[in-house]
Amino acid sequence: MTHYIWQEEKWPLFTWQNDALIDALSRCNFKRGKLLGRVASLGMELGLEAQAEVLAAEVMQTSAIEGHSLSPDSVRSSVARRLGLPDAGVSGPDRYTEGLVEVLLDATRNYAQPLTVERLHGWQAALFPTGFSGLHRLAVGEFRGDAAMQVLSGPLGREKIHYEAPPSNALAMEMARFLQWWQEKQGTIDGILRAAIAGFWFVSIHPYEDGNGRLARAITDMALAQDEKLAVRYYSLSMQIMEERKAYYESLEKCQKSGLDISEWLVWFLGCFERALSKSDNLLGKVLRKVSFWEIHSLAPLTERQRKVINRLLDAGPQGFAGGLTTKKYAGMTKTSRATSFREISDLLSKKILIQNPGKGRSVSYDLAWPD
Repeated sequence: MTHYIWQEEKWPLFTWQNDALIDALSRCNFKRGKLLGRVASLGMELGLEAQAEVLAAEVMQTSAIEGHSLSPDSVRSSVARRLGLPDAGVSGPDRYTEGLVEVLLDATRNYAQPLTVERLHGWQAALFPTGFSGLHRLAVGEFRGDAAMQVLSGPLGREKIHYEAPPSNALAMEMARFLQWWQEKQGTIDGILRAAIAGFWFVSIHPYEDGNGRLARAITDMALAQDEKLAVRYYSLSMQIMEERKAYYESLEKCQKSGLDISEWLVWFLGCFERALSKSDNLLGKVLRKVSFWEIHSLAPLTERQRKVINRLLDAGPQGFAGGLTTKKYAGMTKTSRATSFREISDLLSKKILIQNPGKGRSVSYDLAWPD
């Protein structure tokens, strides 16, 4: 019979091997300090653009880890609206996206406020504004009920059990211990290590019927914000976890079944965190390209539709918009006629904002005239 970590006699007194962590932890703290120093030199307006870029990535990827794909337009629209930036989407946000953005922003912007059961209930309810996960009705804004909570995979009838969480009658005690530790350990252990432990511990308790992984990553972000004393993120841990999703779940499962030594989880987390910091250059590079582009064309008279399409191309990056921009795609993105789309594309060509790609006739397409 499988033995789980919460069944250990000394649970939740986690242990780890310091020698296995010290070098990785030092590299993480050094890289993070270097990144935050670079961001500080960008200025407030650019910093807000960078924050929007990272938050949009975080929203899409933390959902994708759980197998839920979000509309990039909806995410950008919600993020831009909440940060007070021009709306870069071409469609309004949906209720699920709005709830997830709200949770992640609350976790980081309000990092100094206490983490309580009531706050966690509010976060979980925000993730499921309709009270459903797919076709399944959920208990939202409260801990899960009496049914056993199992993490499963595989086809119906031949499921594999990866983990079984503590019983529901223990949840009040489990969460009270977790929240007491959360408060007591702030500032007393390394902040990145505290974030790694908090995420692992919360997802091992699995207190809700659904949304536990997303909430665990929000708690991780909150711990990092508390450590940095910054209400913004300039790197996306969820984006990196998504790239390493198989290793993420394997590391969680192994440590949830192998005693109280969670060194393997911590080593993996620190490596993932370091790689996320390294990837932040890509995110900030995209922001720098966007700001440079709009500085060049700041005086160009453009319609709101034109600006939204340009921002889509900027987000995709050079040659990143599959197949190039066509009149048909422009019409689809802006919900306007082919004639209007052709006229607005022609206007952008005359302003040297767009260039025509090689090809004629039905294969004609366009891209931005990217600055050198």
